[in-house]
This record gives sequence, C-alpha cells and structure tokens, in this order.
Amino acid sequence: MKTKFLFSIFICHLLLACSQSHVDFHSQDADLAVQHEALTKHFENEANQLQLKIDEHKKFLNKLDTKSYLYGKHTQDFKEHCDEILNLYERAASKNRELADMFRKKED
Repeated sequence: MKTKFLFSIFICHLLLACSQSHVDFHSQDADLAVQHEALTKHFENEANQLQLKIDEHKKFLNKLDTKSYLYGKHTQDFKEHCDEILNLYERAASKNRELADMFRKKED
C-alpha cells in the first residue's frame, strides 16, 4: 500500500514536470484538466479501497472484543497490531482524500 502511495506521488510529480515543458499553453490546459480529473478519480478510488479495509479491520477488532477466548493469550497482540494497521490505513485514506481534493480544486 505504501508503495502504491509513493508511486502515485511520483507519477503526480512526473506529470506536473512534463506538463510544464509544453510549448502550446492551450493544449496544456486541456491536458492538465484531463490529468487532474484522472488523478482525482484515482485518489478517490484508493481512499474508498482503504475505507473498505478499515471497515474489515474494525469488524475483526469487534470480533476480538466479543470472542477473545478464541484467541487466548494472543488477543492483546492482535488488538495492538490491528490498531496499528487501522491507524496506517486511516492516515493513508486521509492523504488520498487530500490529494483528490487538491486535484479537484486545480480542475476549477
């Protein structure tokens, strides 16, 4: 997931760097609008996928709370691990939403 996020940022920088070298500024505006729309959709989709994973982990945490006897002495370890994963996914989803909003604003 971290790799996808870093790759997305790299692509954004690459697209912005390439778009600044165009000579025809009218076509640059049209290209940027299309690129911004595509990046907005990409980051929104990533945020939605992350939200699904967050929901899955919250269900698992609920199961850990209600049926901790199934996991024995490892229950606390699972909870801590799940909390860390939730934190990472929530931060990544938040960043993806921020990036989507940023590119949405640049479209306008």
